[in-house]
Amino acid sequence: MNNRLKNLLSPLFIFFLVLLIINDFFMKPAFHNWFTGKLSDFCGLFIFPIFWSAIFPKQKIWVFISTAILFTFWKSEYASVIIQFITPYFSIGRTVDLSDLMALPMILLAWMYQKNDLQQAIGKSMGKALISRLSAYFVGVVAIFSFCATTQQKYIQSFDQPQYVLLKNPIIQDLSSHSEFEFYNRDSLLVIKINSLSISKPVRYDDYNKNLFLKNLDKDVLYDIADSASLVSPGKITILTVDTEEGIDSLRFNGGRLDGRFVRMKNGKPIIEGLYKMGFEDSTWIIRDTIGSDKVIKTFVNGETTSIKHYNHDKLKSSSKINTRSDTIFNTYIQLAILIVCMGGIVFWLYKNYLNTVPEHLKLKLLWKLLICFLAPLFVWLLYFGIRLLLMNYDQDIFETLATIIFIFIAIFPLMFIIVFWIKLRKEIDILLYCILFALACSTWATYVTLEAISK
Repeated sequence: MNNRLKNLLSPLFIFFLVLLIINDFFMKPAFHNWFTGKLSDFCGLFIFPIFWSAIFPKQKIWVFISTAILFTFWKSEYASVIIQFITPYFSIGRTVDLSDLMALPMILLAWMYQKNDLQQAIGKSMGKALISRLSAYFVGVVAIFSFCATTQQKYIQSFDQPQYVLLKNPIIQDLSSHSEFEFYNRDSLLVIKINSLSISKPVRYDDYNKNLFLKNLDKDVLYDIADSASLVSPGKITILTVDTEEGIDSLRFNGGRLDGRFVRMKNGKPIIEGLYKMGFEDSTWIIRDTIGSDKVIKTFVNGETTSIKHYNHDKLKSSSKINTRSDTIFNTYIQLAILIVCMGGIVFWLYKNYLNTVPEHLKLKLLWKLLICFLAPLFVWLLYFGIRLLLMNYDQDIFETLATIIFIFIAIFPLMFIIVFWIKLRKEIDILLYCILFALACSTWATYVTLEAISK
């Protein structure tokens, strides 16, 4: 195998590559804190120059220098123009945070590490050159995937009911770049209408997730606009109206948060009526059709929608009950229990097959054994995909799907290798049973992780 490709099989390269993917697809959505944000930068700056040095070994020094320059530029505001130009064609996003530059020393560590002979250890122990080369290609593909996945745009949290915050003493400079906000200046006050927020991917798209971002909405908006405004002290009541494209909104603020009755008027007709409790929807909301006589009545408990009723001429057309976060947690426990019971049934079936056939086993040629080992992860993922759809818990994008396929292959291939060559299959149906068992195990783990995240 070419020596330059062995860099992709070095222990620390693979460690940081796996850590980067785990952080981006599991730790960030679960914790979305300062540590997980910085961890991606530290891991990425180690594997990125080593990867491109393997592709362009003669320009190694320039790869490392360029990595430092491009990362610094990428984390600055000057990259915004390029990102805005590329965004319509590619889904790219990044956070402007100069504190991320603390990860730059990882480039120096990568430079020193690639000169160390220990980086060749995995490559030398792989045996045949073909297997080594294929392994390097596989790791290279995973590395490219990780580079693309880590630059994905954040998810958007929108609001079904209008959301405002109130700030004081603003000195408005350049607020035109905040397309997700609408600004209304009222003497010493600044009313800000929030249409949406860029967030890390939530565990569940429900009102509980929305309420997490409503807790400190005024502080978060003040931080985002980086203006000289300040927060309004809690307890100070401010009542005012705002003329928007959707209608005239009557607002009541307690400090900087909506608190009390909200009314939106259009053409002299109230189209939205409801109550806020310190920024959270409360009690009953009425949303009327601006043209016809239809209306929707929503009921909220602790900011979460519990029921939605559709009326026409005051006649009930439909009614639906909405699960709150506590309902979702309970249902997830039920799903987890069902998956565990199913796994127990498959294990018992395999055990019976073993008892009924021992010491005989399924006779297979070497080629078929290898094909089973390589194809089993694909079947496991397909079954996993079906189970998650059945449980209504599948909402992965293309990058998360690819990450799941990679993890399933890494986990299932060695397990199937042990089963086929060491434990040995007893009946033909055992192949299917093992695939179902592993798919159930993956679904159980994913459901458990989801349960842990939504239970916090």
